[in-house]
Amino acid sequence: MVLPLLVAGGCLAVWTRSEIVGELPLARPIAGTFTAKVLDIQPQPALERDRLILAMREPGSGRAIKVRVNVPGAGIVSRVNVGDVVRITGRFMPPAPPMLPGAYNFARTAWFSGLAGSGTVTGDVQVVERGEPGGGWLSGLRRKLSAHIRARIGDDGAGIAGALVTGDRGGIAEADDQAMRDSGLAHLLSVSGLHVSAVVGAVYVLFVRGLALIPWLALRVRLPVVAAAAGALGGVVYTLISGSEVPTVRSCIGALLVLGALVLGREGLSLRMLAVAAFCVLLLWPEAVTGPSFQMSFSAVLALVALSTAGPIRRFVAPRDESLAMRMMRHVAMLLLTGLVIDLVLMPIGLFHFHRAGIYGALANVLAIPLTTFIVMPLLGGALLLDIIGAGGPLWWLADVAIEWLMGIAHWFASRPGSVTILPAGGTGAFLVFVAGGIWLGLWTGRIRWLGLPFALLGAGLLAAATPPDILVSSDGRHVGLVEAGGARLFVLRAGGKGGYAHENLMELAGMEGEPVALDRWPGARCNRDFCAIMIERDGAKWRILVSRGRDAVPERALAAACDRSDIVIADRWLPRSCRPRWFKADRNMLQRTGGLAVHLSSAQVDTVADSQGEHGWWRPAKADGGKNFPPP
Repeated sequence: MVLPLLVAGGCLAVWTRSEIVGELPLARPIAGTFTAKVLDIQPQPALERDRLILAMREPGSGRAIKVRVNVPGAGIVSRVNVGDVVRITGRFMPPAPPMLPGAYNFARTAWFSGLAGSGTVTGDVQVVERGEPGGGWLSGLRRKLSAHIRARIGDDGAGIAGALVTGDRGGIAEADDQAMRDSGLAHLLSVSGLHVSAVVGAVYVLFVRGLALIPWLALRVRLPVVAAAAGALGGVVYTLISGSEVPTVRSCIGALLVLGALVLGREGLSLRMLAVAAFCVLLLWPEAVTGPSFQMSFSAVLALVALSTAGPIRRFVAPRDESLAMRMMRHVAMLLLTGLVIDLVLMPIGLFHFHRAGIYGALANVLAIPLTTFIVMPLLGGALLLDIIGAGGPLWWLADVAIEWLMGIAHWFASRPGSVTILPAGGTGAFLVFVAGGIWLGLWTGRIRWLGLPFALLGAGLLAAATPPDILVSSDGRHVGLVEAGGARLFVLRAGGKGGYAHENLMELAGMEGEPVALDRWPGARCNRDFCAIMIERDGAKWRILVSRGRDAVPERALAAACDRSDIVIADRWLPRSCRPRWFKADRNMLQRTGGLAVHLSSAQVDTVADSQGEHGWWRPAKADGGKNFPPP
């Protein structure tokens, strides 16, 4: 009876959250001059821009909406404050749904963030009216801290230092960010368990040791209780300053539970702690369960709890009479084993969401985690405290050197041969099989837990064995990718210049790196300024593909004849009824209903964006038929 009630309660929480915060997207793209109120400012110096969150009225309907706008260049922070009313010239678009099946869904993220659109400022930002002083003081404090860090530390280390202290990742260079991801150290840049634990632990130890120096107080007060209260306060303040993201809130709740357990004399690290933290997070942000942040964060802690409570591990780390060298070797071995287990748990999750994962993460973390926990963060915290009296300079220099070591570790591991595994987008079913097996392994104790291992291995194996689609079509039909047999190269319709976001999506979902090749270089392709006719052979079957590449008018009779000779026709324009290919026609009319496509020719399967969107508020197709209009060829 309890389980159905919990399921019903979870569905109610999701529905309530969606109804409360969900914001209908803009009805259409808009451009012009607008007057808006600044709700938040997010500096992004590494991208040479700032980002504003604005409240304004939607033209035409007059509806009050919240939008996100990028302001090219830097310096907006010095001229605009939260609460100011500004006049901007720019253009806004509705939040974009996934470009392809399995791609990032900004429309869903915007829905739960209350954003109706996003855009770019094309002119100057003029302050019409100054807001009340003190508005948005918490975000203002975060920006001031980030600016102070950038002023006190070198340019190369400022972005990393800002991410560790305030959670602001806008100052991290793209090369450093990529190196951290490829080396398996990206979790260090997301303020979560490691950072909150370090802050809470440092405050706890400082208060216990410091107050113990006062005999009168030590004899009359339970110092662990006072230290736990101070650690809890430090954890809450750090969570607020760092932006209160889901991993940070989860870690803060977990740290508070651990402190409470220590005060009561109970075991701190347990499944109950993890369950309570998950319950609190999902009660407030139920949509987080579908995101990689929640999944990776809780999976890592679940693996840590399961490993630490296992009988063999308890016996391995139990105190014994041995030399200091042996004790240190035992701790290093345990650290390496922990990193390896967590990497094995997180790798399938990373491959499912991001289609790439670092191989040497366990080894890199053995060096990077102690460096970050015991050197970098204490130096940054000490430097900020000493800056109160103007004496933080030496610690800032040491922190900069330590961050250089950290980035050196990241770049070295990221540059090793075979350091990154890249796979095409895998199936949701395989991922769910892995998750089910992993949860079984983590929740049970004793031999029964090993029943989940075959399912976890099966799911991971299915993800690893995923094959790329043969054809990828963007939701607007302008970007088409054809995968060569064996997945060696990706041929794209528009290969000139920088591919940008579209090419990144095509390459990522195809599980490839490097530069794509122009479609007209496909072996045997016949192209003119209007269309490309291509032959693809899969499993002995030949498929004739006709792809539109121009916008000029084409004689209908010639087009109809070309369609008759083709199995699939793809176009970013509307095609007449007389165009009837043997299998299906993906023109603007159909793509408006289905979104992007991923076509598997061997199995004659077409996956669409609409298949995964349902009837949620953020998905607004022209005609919601779910894309189920692909009869077998």
